[in-house]
Amino acid sequence: MRRTRQPRRAVQLSLDEARRPTGRGGWRPRAGRRPGRTTCSHGAREHFAARHPQHVTLRVVPGVASLRRERAVKVVRRAIEAGGRADAFRVVHFNVQGNHLHLLCEADGATALARGMQGLNVRLARGLNAVLGRKGTLFAERYHARTLRTPREVRTVLRYVLLNARRHASERGETLSRYWLDPYSTAPWFDGWRQRIRADEPWLQALVARPCPAARARTWLLTAGWRLWGLLDVDDVPGPSTRRGHAAGATLVTIG
Repeated sequence: MRRTRQPRRAVQLSLDEARRPTGRGGWRPRAGRRPGRTTCSHGAREHFAARHPQHVTLRVVPGVASLRRERAVKVVRRAIEAGGRADAFRVVHFNVQGNHLHLLCEADGATALARGMQGLNVRLARGLNAVLGRKGTLFAERYHARTLRTPREVRTVLRYVLLNARRHASERGETLSRYWLDPYSTAPWFDGWRQRIRADEPWLQALVARPCPAARARTWLLTAGWRLWGLLDVDDVPGPSTRRGHAAGATLVTIG
């Protein structure tokens, strides 16, 4: 004779009993989002047109030695020459600071930017880790990407990226020479200075004698549009307002 299954009677559990792990799914200790985490692991990429340049900031993890050293900037130049001069993704300008890099890029779209940054990130991490004598993750999980849509925005970011070292020196109370150019950036190859650059120092002569490691700009905003607001002064010091504007307009994008 076939037995019929009796329905199980529902039992109301207390809150403590409901939170007790059963081994059959449901709540369990240390499951779910980690306490204190305020950002998602994957962010939506902002869509943009190929005519709009991108200001990208790439930060290293805490505890890494300063990147402003000759061996490190050589790695950055080689990585950009190898991975930042493609048709779909181009690094037009860069600046290497102690714990972050500023990149001014052109890309065919959000996907091209993400793939280009992923490849560049790998090249940079391998080379810089070797130079710094370390292993493991070098860059933070996300990079900041800001879309530049107007000539004035592009000029402001050019000024900020190429003259970033002067801003940091000013914050430390230091005054740099009027015609000093940051060797850890593309400033020595920039053709948009208002003043004629005097390459009197041997290190600057040797630097400008080499081809620029970055790609040549193709967008109208980076070739001609920004010049509508005037050329840049080589001894200018970007103010903090530029930084606030960058932070306000930045979009967090997952690498990869």
